[in-house]
Amino acid sequence: MNQAFRFRIYPTKEQELLLAKTFGCCRFLYNQMLNAKIEEYKKTGKMLRNTPAMYKKEYPFLKEVDSLALANVQLHLERAYRNFFGNPAAGFPKFKSKHRNKNSYTTNMVNGNIQVDGQRLKLPKLKWIRMKKHREIPEYCCLKSVTVSREPSGKYYASLLCEAPDCENQTAGKTYGDARILGIDYAMHGMAVFSEKNWEINVGYYRKSEKKLAWEQRKLSRCVKGSRNYLRQRHRVALCHEKIRNQRKDFLHKLSRGIADRYDVAAVEDINMKAMSRCMHFGKSVLDNSYGKFREMLEYKLRRQGKRLVKVDRFFPSSKKCCKCGAVKKELKLSERIYICPCGNRMDRDLNAAINIREEARRMLCAQEK
Repeated sequence: MNQAFRFRIYPTKEQELLLAKTFGCCRFLYNQMLNAKIEEYKKTGKMLRNTPAMYKKEYPFLKEVDSLALANVQLHLERAYRNFFGNPAAGFPKFKSKHRNKNSYTTNMVNGNIQVDGQRLKLPKLKWIRMKKHREIPEYCCLKSVTVSREPSGKYYASLLCEAPDCENQTAGKTYGDARILGIDYAMHGMAVFSEKNWEINVGYYRKSEKKLAWEQRKLSRCVKGSRNYLRQRHRVALCHEKIRNQRKDFLHKLSRGIADRYDVAAVEDINMKAMSRCMHFGKSVLDNSYGKFREMLEYKLRRQGKRLVKVDRFFPSSKKCCKCGAVKKELKLSERIYICPCGNRMDRDLNAAINIREEARRMLCAQEK
């Protein structure tokens, strides 16, 4: 099982220059290799097997940066082609823009070329870089690669990918009939509703900072593009976006960690968040909640502890079914927020759906045990 540790790094001016060269060379090589593949396919109808070594003679500046970073460019391009042929909806590989491209590169651990010593990190070509090591890397983790990235705000980060052994199954010896299962139902307002009222949801960080962000963007639009004031104001806008992103990520990490520690199984609906964001003009609310990111975090944290995330079919009538008697309504309007059943059950429709999702997941798991 792979586990990543992300630390902020503080390169010197010379190291910042070399990092900028590496980012640019990786982007340049990716575009050159993609263009060569496209032209070769137009001429011969076959796929060109090109490598970074084929371009170093024509472009000598590629020799100034880490060769392993260039090798990973080839792997990323090949993966993009595999994703396209495996799932055409992923889209054909695109050229990387100089201005809108994410500045990052990945280098691999080979013969001890990457080292971590206290508050320092050693990388190929860059030597030792000062690092804010806010947490210790367990001794059982084996370092595989490092991804260096630069945020729009100008901050540098290093993500250390380590290989860790699989955790012991904490649910061993338990039956799913009496396992602690949490049902989670997606909600437009508040991200999610849980089958047990133990969690306080506080999302919508973009909505809360929308006025301030609009004010800063309005000031940016009035600056002369390329001027010193323009660059300074663009940095302020980037800091606003970064703060919103960090607030959201911090909340999702804490929420998913609490659920993974307390429950044996988490049950969610297998809904398409991308399609949800495109329908009924709910895009801003759906993306601000980051429910899809929350599911990803919850899944890998449960898996690390030997627990499970169960996905219930999206066509399961969780909202129409009564959690008390099991009766299913033929129609239920979206405006009906209170579920009322002839059996006397009266509760919030999202809470009713969360309980139904929990019981459906329990039924699915018990059926697998038999």
